[in-house]
Amino acid sequence: MSDARLARKARFLRWALNFYPPYLGAGIRVRHISADLREVRIRMGLGWYNRNYVGTQFGGSLYSMTDPFFMLMIMENLGRDYIVWDKAAHIDFVSPGKGPVFADFHLDEAQLDEIRTHTASGGKYLPTLQVDVRDGEGTLVARVQKTLYVRLKPGRRQGTAE
Repeated sequence: MSDARLARKARFLRWALNFYPPYLGAGIRVRHISADLREVRIRMGLGWYNRNYVGTQFGGSLYSMTDPFFMLMIMENLGRDYIVWDKAAHIDFVSPGKGPVFADFHLDEAQLDEIRTHTASGGKYLPTLQVDVRDGEGTLVARVQKTLYVRLKPGRRQGTAE
């Protein structure tokens, strides 16, 4: 995909996610998606609609704010030749979120090369990626690990005809 097309897709994706009803309802905002879809910044405020019984960030909302981004980033960077799915997730709640929280996602070329290498012969690859959720002071609120399922589509595997 061309750089200009990917940049347009990033802008549209940011707009669409900010109007996605579950994100609107939880107070989740996509603050930034880089033109190459390798950096994403998310913010979630704290309000009556996402506060738990003890007045801190609801755990489901903390997970929700991190849910789709690694899959989307990898899918868009690898292109249509790959199958990319979320496989598993783990969230470790470290400290209470008593105000706005943020998550910064990063994906680099080395990670993409590793995925390409592991899937070139047609096998599945299950990369695990991690993102931290921090408050405005930088205090760790939660750590989320996502395991993805990535596989080269059958017609694109080495040694197969199209």
